[in-house]
Amino acid sequence: MYKLLIADDEYEFRNGLTRFFPWNQVGFEAVKQAENGKEVLEIVHTNEIDVILCDIKMPIMSGIDVARELRNSHIKIVFLSGYREFEYAQQALTFGVKNYILKPPKFHEMENVFKGLKEELDQKKDLKASRLASEKAEDPVFETLITKIKRYIEQNYRDATLEGTAKFVHLNQHYLSKYFKQKTSENFSDYVIRVKMEKAKELLADPNCKTYEISEIVGYSNAKNFTRTFRKYTGKSPREYRNRE
Repeated sequence: MYKLLIADDEYEFRNGLTRFFPWNQVGFEAVKQAENGKEVLEIVHTNEIDVILCDIKMPIMSGIDVARELRNSHIKIVFLSGYREFEYAQQALTFGVKNYILKPPKFHEMENVFKGLKEELDQKKDLKASRLASEKAEDPVFETLITKIKRYIEQNYRDATLEGTAKFVHLNQHYLSKYFKQKTSENFSDYVIRVKMEKAKELLADPNCKTYEISEIVGYSNAKNFTRTFRKYTGKSPREYRNRE
């Protein structure tokens, strides 16, 4: 049920409207009443309200004043008035009020207006739910992409580059670099080096692998560059790492 606030300076009128119109049949619950625009604003600031059925002419603050104050909120406003002057309807449109019911309201008119409002609110709710569901489903998407990127690097560590990886996942390389850092808190280049060095550590466990061979396997044509990078990563040279025990 959507929450409805009924505002009118005539107690009998607003109370009768609250009690005798079958609000639940059109998807609403009349939860609050107000006798002027000031009370309306006080209520909406402390209560969950979806729609205001509001007399356009009220003391202290009019319905137009209320619409002006709430023009950027999610709350829908329906005006009630015994006045037929076009200027009121025109001002109502200015502040996004689409529905205008003349007093005394006819049952079928009230029913049509609020059924239409319910459909509009339902669509908005469904759209919001769909958007939230999409947003929730998006972290898995990020994780899948990161997993794809990491798997590509791990399988192609010897020649892995930012440009090549970007082409593989169909992303701009500058965007990929920023995206990877944002999602993993690690620079793309640092991750590539880490994969290379961890592979080098595995290969160094095999005494039959020469250092220069390992250097080439992990993508370093210059063994000195490999040694320098390995020392920076592990704190030891390849020889020291191999003979550490």
